[in-house]
Amino acid sequence: MTLFPIERIKARIASQPPLRDDARFPSGKIAFFQYLVVGTFVFLISGFWELQIRNPEFYNERAERNRIKSQPILAPRGKILDRDGRVIVDSHSSFSLALSRDNLNPAHLGYIAEGLGLDPAEVEARLRRFRSRPSYEAIIIKEELTPGELAFVEAHRDSETFPELELLQDQRRLYPRDGLAAHVIGYVGEVSEAELDAAEFARYNQGDVIGKSGIERQYNEILMGVDGQRRVMVDNRGKVRTVMGIKEAVPGKNLQLTIDLDLQAVAELAMENRRGAVVALDPRNGDVLAMVSHPAFDPNKFAGRIRNRDWMEIISDPEKPLLNRALQAQLAPGSTFKPIVALAGLESGAIDDQFQVHCGGGAAFYGRYFKCHIKGGHGNVELHKGLTQSCDVFFYNAGNRMGIDKIAQYAELVGLGRRTGIDLPHEAEGLVPSSKWKARTLRQKWYAGETISVSIGQGALTVTPLQMAYAMGGLATGGVWHRPHLVRDRKDDERARRVELNLENLNKVIDGMYGVVNEGGTGGRARLPGLEVCGKTGTAQLASNEVLKGTALGRTMKDNAWFVGFAPRQAPEIVVVALFEGGEHGPAAAPIVRDVLKVYFDKKARQAQRQTQMARLPNLLGAPPGPGQSLPGALQEQR
Repeated sequence: MTLFPIERIKARIASQPPLRDDARFPSGKIAFFQYLVVGTFVFLISGFWELQIRNPEFYNERAERNRIKSQPILAPRGKILDRDGRVIVDSHSSFSLALSRDNLNPAHLGYIAEGLGLDPAEVEARLRRFRSRPSYEAIIIKEELTPGELAFVEAHRDSETFPELELLQDQRRLYPRDGLAAHVIGYVGEVSEAELDAAEFARYNQGDVIGKSGIERQYNEILMGVDGQRRVMVDNRGKVRTVMGIKEAVPGKNLQLTIDLDLQAVAELAMENRRGAVVALDPRNGDVLAMVSHPAFDPNKFAGRIRNRDWMEIISDPEKPLLNRALQAQLAPGSTFKPIVALAGLESGAIDDQFQVHCGGGAAFYGRYFKCHIKGGHGNVELHKGLTQSCDVFFYNAGNRMGIDKIAQYAELVGLGRRTGIDLPHEAEGLVPSSKWKARTLRQKWYAGETISVSIGQGALTVTPLQMAYAMGGLATGGVWHRPHLVRDRKDDERARRVELNLENLNKVIDGMYGVVNEGGTGGRARLPGLEVCGKTGTAQLASNEVLKGTALGRTMKDNAWFVGFAPRQAPEIVVVALFEGGEHGPAAAPIVRDVLKVYFDKKARQAQRQTQMARLPNLLGAPPGPGQSLPGALQEQR
């Protein structure tokens, strides 16, 4: 029997085994699909809520940046001027290259780095440093573009090849050549990650240029301006189409220092090829007239981002050019400390001006023999001769009579053992030893024999050149100490510190310092005709010369030479301290101080002469013109 097709299909279906009745299989998949659809819908709805309702301004701004871009206009830092208004530090216009991360193609970095002479690895590392910053912020990778580099950028930034290139007009710091006043001025640099973690730099962002040392750091808030902004419309390739608006940068304020460039230059020249420091102060108000630390460094290397090679060269230099020896070198002052010991002896009553000892080239104290710097001795020595000839034996005896605590009391009274408070960062304290100091720090008893060394400026005693200038300035002015400062017209109600001293005793010490320079004393090389210069030499050992004698270390660890001087004797106007490391003998530092004093008083004489000429000018010109008569006519009648 032949069946129709439909009947054959029905028969085949009837012959198949029945399907398994498992309702769970399809219903589980359907449920999963339903949940997936609902979850996707909730996700889209929440995204819409975030974009349109909860925070529309933020996302509108992000979207706007796709076509409107802000370009920074960097503010120039304020100028730094000397006391006469002469420019020490200025800024000049230059160009920097930045990379726009919105349009950055990582494949381009190698070619860009090659065109600018950069290490591709350093460029990539710099970009990684800024990855936490918003992507629309451009990252500067090269400052101070050379003409060749500028040509490379101009040739590529307007093409579609490198849309990430952005050219910015920058203001780069211009410092004096040869490191003039480098430690006073300091330098600027990009804020580091470590500094960003400190509260002092909390308001700055990665990439900001700030003062890193010296005046640049101390007065960063004044010198630093406020950056401006240029808003432009760009296309989808980042190319500028329209300038929307410009907010001009606000330059930083100028800063006038107390430094006198004439004195600074002479002091720098005097320290050429030497290691040490010079500080010149006006003891009447605390103005720092000159401050030199040598060897110095070139701040221009830091003006942008210092190269690793230059940085390693500086920090590995055994001469330590970054150390500001004027306020950070803590060294024994040698015999420059003797005027303070003399004053302490007179004020405490331990000695008087008739106190006399015999110097035979040394003296024994507590089982040890202490030498004088003159092998044959000075003979009978009283106070004036002790200061003038710098007799060690006289001061051994004076110090032994007083004891360490009385010496420490007067050393601290004149300002040693603590910071002067100068407006520069990282000033050192120095150290004035005492029995309490030794018990507190070393848990040991102070031995009387240790006082003998301290009484001539050796032992544990350390000072900075700035502290010595500050201390002597107060003594020279009769017991008035003005806090040293580097910025003119700085308001400081606590600047002056007054101590009641017996002026008779003080004058005896000053008379001795006058004799050092003018009566055949150890500082005769500081003498200036027609000017009453007072001073004191100092020779300070770094270690026992007897132990070092004949050794390789002894040939390098030579004694330091000090000289402190002021003038004139009555009503002093300037005090100068010179430290000549390895100078061996105090008189070697005396000419440095003499040269600075000479320039100061020569300049003062020229200014007085100029003022006299200006005062006489009306008389030279004759009577003023009458009514209706011009000045040339009046002069013609006079002739």
